[in-house]
Amino acid sequence: MSPLCRSALLVLSAIAAPALAEDNAELEYTDSRTITVTGEKSAEPAAASATKTGTPLLDTPQSVTVLSRAQIDDQGFDQLNDALRYVPGVSLGQGEGHRDQVIIRGQASTADFFLDGLRDDAQYYRPLYNTEQVEVLKGANALLFGRGGGGGVINRVSKVPLFGASKGSAAGSVDSFSAWSLAGDVNQPLGDHAALRLNATYEAFDNHRDQFDGRFIGIAPTLGVKLGEATTLTLAYEYIDDARTTDRGIPSLNGVPITGYDKTFFGDPAINQSTVTAHFAKARIDHQLSDSLTFNVTGQFATYDKFYGNVVPGAATATTVSLSGYDSDTTRTNWIGQANLVWKGETGGIGHTLLAGFEAADQHTDASRSDLRFAVTGGGSPLAAVTVPLGRTILVPASTYIAPTSSSLSDVRTLSVYVQDQLELSSFLQIIAGVRYDHFRMTSRNRVNGFAGASSQGRWSPRLGLVIKPRADISLYASYAKSFLPQAGDQFSVLAANTQSLAPEEFRNLEAGVKWEIAKRLTLSTALFQVDRLNTRVNDPANNGFFLLSGKNRVRGFELALIGQITPAWQASLGYSWQQGEIRSAIASGTATIPAGRQLDKLPHHQFSAWTRYNLSPALGLGLGIVHQSSQFAAISNAVRLPAFTRVDAAVYYDLSQRVSLQLNVENLFDANYYPSAHADTNIAPGKPLNAKLTARVKF
Repeated sequence: MSPLCRSALLVLSAIAAPALAEDNAELEYTDSRTITVTGEKSAEPAAASATKTGTPLLDTPQSVTVLSRAQIDDQGFDQLNDALRYVPGVSLGQGEGHRDQVIIRGQASTADFFLDGLRDDAQYYRPLYNTEQVEVLKGANALLFGRGGGGGVINRVSKVPLFGASKGSAAGSVDSFSAWSLAGDVNQPLGDHAALRLNATYEAFDNHRDQFDGRFIGIAPTLGVKLGEATTLTLAYEYIDDARTTDRGIPSLNGVPITGYDKTFFGDPAINQSTVTAHFAKARIDHQLSDSLTFNVTGQFATYDKFYGNVVPGAATATTVSLSGYDSDTTRTNWIGQANLVWKGETGGIGHTLLAGFEAADQHTDASRSDLRFAVTGGGSPLAAVTVPLGRTILVPASTYIAPTSSSLSDVRTLSVYVQDQLELSSFLQIIAGVRYDHFRMTSRNRVNGFAGASSQGRWSPRLGLVIKPRADISLYASYAKSFLPQAGDQFSVLAANTQSLAPEEFRNLEAGVKWEIAKRLTLSTALFQVDRLNTRVNDPANNGFFLLSGKNRVRGFELALIGQITPAWQASLGYSWQQGEIRSAIASGTATIPAGRQLDKLPHHQFSAWTRYNLSPALGLGLGIVHQSSQFAAISNAVRLPAFTRVDAAVYYDLSQRVSLQLNVENLFDANYYPSAHADTNIAPGKPLNAKLTARVKF
């Protein structure tokens, strides 16, 4: 975009806005008491994702952060990873430039993502155009969500049809890097007992990095049907198509990100490409059997077709950088069925909220990888890695792919049952206790070496929580929960002879905290926690090529959050976390061993985030955001450190009329130079410089 256009966008910061004055009451960043997995706002304060039982957040013995649709719109975010930067206790991995990767309480994952309470574990960037709110549930969550989730899980709540309300909206945006998007949201009743909602978007990507571009297409129709006074059927489909440059960032030099190359693309634009096509089809029935007994059953079918290729930067000197490369092709099919029965009643003067449920899933994955070989000037055998001169443009030698270096088929089947009871022993004392049993079976075939592996295991995952309420608006809680992850990893690509019989990794979470509803829509919460990770693989010195289960790490931390409406015109979401994580016994990492005492990577000791909006008048509002992270290690080697940074964001909102509004978001207002994430010591993501984004919204 030209300098003139950039200047015009900045000037427009004096006259912008995201929402109509008539909708100000809906702009709460969250009803801090309410979460729901269906996307509909509950009449009663509930936390259906956290407990699947409609339990108020105040009575939930767990740290939960909710990002509402209003906050997502105010901040101008289109993708999940951008929104998560404002969640304390969550840091982001670079994801190799082609996927979401989160670190929650020091535990990294590419699979602990859920869509309306069902697992969404493929590797891709998740959009927000069809999202009502994002829920981050911290601590081990295996009882309700199954394997993984050692540090926590992230659940997106989809938009759903609204009965009896015909409404729609459209939005368009453009930023100073020439990225732009269009989105629409239409809800239409179909008689008295049905409604259809359609969300769609097109996003064109661009940023400060050389050679980066791409686009995203998303379409999500949802049909809701009332099958009687007590029964609702929801049918949903979503199609996503993502194509973008695979950007692995920049290398490091002398223990920090290399300087002077923040815009340089260390790859080949013809090779560094990522594509994802996914289809989701879901059916859900909610039925109220009686005033105290409810039932829901959900089935989901999802397919993912993912490909990415990349040239990857490696070690650098003051004048050169090494390059290597590969491609990866993955297709995945997921079938998931889940049912929950919830009874609320009383026995012997003790109140009960009893949950019983089961889940069955079948996952099939076909994955392969091929490495690049680079041509040698003057002839000779192609090389797996080459060293080239540093410069604004990296000259990548001609290359070809060799035969697949890995290729596998895998099938994962799980059958799970769980039960949980929330006992109200008195008005000030509650106990939540439950257990889940997962039977996990995986078979795989390595098509390179011919090995056929099989693993069949069962695991119990308990949860115990205590809530003490000295007053109706204050709760003190403590909880213990355990989770597990099979040794095949969170993507379950292939089993090996030396790992297929190993017991799963285990996560143990201890947490204690205080929640205080200062006002009707304003909550202060604090939490102290400890996460222990056990059974991580280490090399067996007496049996080369085999492993022992003795690796351990521990993360301890503190979180504080203030979320809600401070005054009728002032809304805010503030959070702080302190975390300390280290290896407690040696862990094997490829061919190296990570010694005890080493610090966990991508775990800044201090994180602070704040987003606030203040309405100066019914038509004019201002927004301000701050994100701060202390320094962190780029990888478990502890050899490269990402410097501490503070980023300031701002926004101005203006209603042109009751139907038309403008907003302008300025990211990195003071043009800070920072590096928010990394995948490895030589793959570091430079943060965006100052960027202005203008959005226009129309409601009809």
